Amino acid sequence: MGTLRNILKKITHPFLKRGMAYYYRKPRPYSYQGITTTVHPDVFPPHLTLSTKILLDFISDIQLTQKTFLELGCGSGIISLYASQKGANVTASDINKTALAYLTKASEENNLPVRCVYSNLFEELQGNHFDYIIINPPYYPKSPENIKQQAWFCGEGFEYFEALFQQLPSYLSKENTTYMILSEDCELTKIKEIASKNNISMELVYKTKKAGEKNFIFSLS
Repeated sequence: MGTLRNILKKITHPFLKRGMAYYYRKPRPYSYQGITTTVHPDVFPPHLTLSTKILLDFISDIQLTQKTFLELGCGSGIISLYASQKGANVTASDINKTALAYLTKASEENNLPVRCVYSNLFEELQGNHFDYIIINPPYYPKSPENIKQQAWFCGEGFEYFEALFQQLPSYLSKENTTYMILSEDCELTKIKEIASKNNISMELVYKTKKAGEKNFIFSLS
């Protein structure tokens, strides 16, 4: 069944790519729990992808009042806005300045405070402590050609994960909870191998299947 699914995806991918390019040719609104943000075409799209909605639903049951919360690589920032609505002290980071600009505007329009930080992973976040860290990473092994593709591709040598798992241990503790979402479409074995090399454990805490695709949320420690 998995092989058939992969074949179908390869056949339809060019059409999906063109369809998404047409859909995202202009900024589009995205809403969740009464929060609305505008997503620029150069920003990771939560509308037609699964991971953002899965993470939003997942954190809905987490008590975040007065907790420090980091969305590492925030993209549209809808997760950060929702965490702020739930009472968290939120930091959203990204290397996409357009994403941060649109999130700053959405933060003001929704009256939901979010500290936006331009940072490549944790480079500009040193010295900060976070009770919760949420990561929706790029995981396709290909070198990104522009800022938009950096939300999808982790580098041919999984450079994103190599850097992430080298930096992450400084932000992990017994009091900290870090969640990362991955799809069955990524090379889970390789990613776990890089995590293990850096003494990071990946514990599966949630899995779901939507639109024929399995997604997994891991707790990192």
